[in-house]
Amino acid sequence: MTPDVETVRTTRPVVLMRKNHILLAAAAAALLIVIVVAVWLMARPNALYPVRMNGKYAYINKSGKLIIQPQFDRAEPFTEGYAAVQTGGRWGFIDKNGKLTITPQYDMADPYSDGLALVGVGPRLGYIDKSGKFVINPQFQGAGQFGNGRAPVMENGRWGYIDKDGKMAINPQFDEGGNFSDGFAVVRIVDKFGYIDRSGKVVITPQYASAGDFHDGLAVVKLGNKFGYIDKSGKVKVNPQFDSAGDFSDGLALVAIGHRYGYINRSGNFAINPQFDEGGNFEAGIAPVWVGNREGYIDKHGKYVWNPMS
Repeated sequence: MTPDVETVRTTRPVVLMRKNHILLAAAAAALLIVIVVAVWLMARPNALYPVRMNGKYAYINKSGKLIIQPQFDRAEPFTEGYAAVQTGGRWGFIDKNGKLTITPQYDMADPYSDGLALVGVGPRLGYIDKSGKFVINPQFQGAGQFGNGRAPVMENGRWGYIDKDGKMAINPQFDEGGNFSDGFAVVRIVDKFGYIDRSGKVVITPQYASAGDFHDGLAVVKLGNKFGYIDKSGKVKVNPQFDSAGDFSDGLALVAIGHRYGYINRSGNFAINPQFDEGGNFEAGIAPVWVGNREGYIDKHGKYVWNPMS
């Protein structure tokens, strides 16, 4: 299974609306479980990374040193100083010392973004602050993470965007809505994907069969049967040539030629040749990769800092 980089949740029933190699899904019936090291949001010099050891999740640093001992059933990356972890079927949050700051009590939890975290209570989604207090009460059947002061939510089968007070900033009108990043959000109208700005104005006309988020000024889109990259004016900057592709992060993007994955730079040239069965985004200079079902971490030269292990 290939990890996702950014997700939008839906709970009708509680399922995950995901992107295939970081591309927005075309339907709400998606997988129930997402690989935990999928979300890599921003570079941090003291970043910690979740790894699985003997059936439990732990955290290592950039050098591959074990920092937080294996003890969690599932674990998300750290963002804004905290990480979502699962124990006993419930999700809570820890700090970088591994101390629980919010007792596991949620049915799902996403990493913090813009100071808030998306959590699920039964069939409804809402947002908490870093003390665990609900800032926006659980009320949505579908929702995404905050970015640029906006978060996608679903009402009556249509997607719009709320602000951090929970007020509707962009009325529900889209068939699908992604998280804001770099000031734009990918949306779907009927069967085509395009982009809107924070006011809800369409800035790139829906025309793509699938599309990803803007990062580092570029977004992955599908043109024909291949994936390439456009800039924020909609101009193609990296010609469609890949069989699968993901968002840029830390200056590199995961792409596939056939069934092998590697990483390109913003010019579209390979920085790390295709050699992996799966991969995730770079964050603070390292990225998760899979060889078979074994997970490891590599640096920007393709050198392992954590050898693949089950």
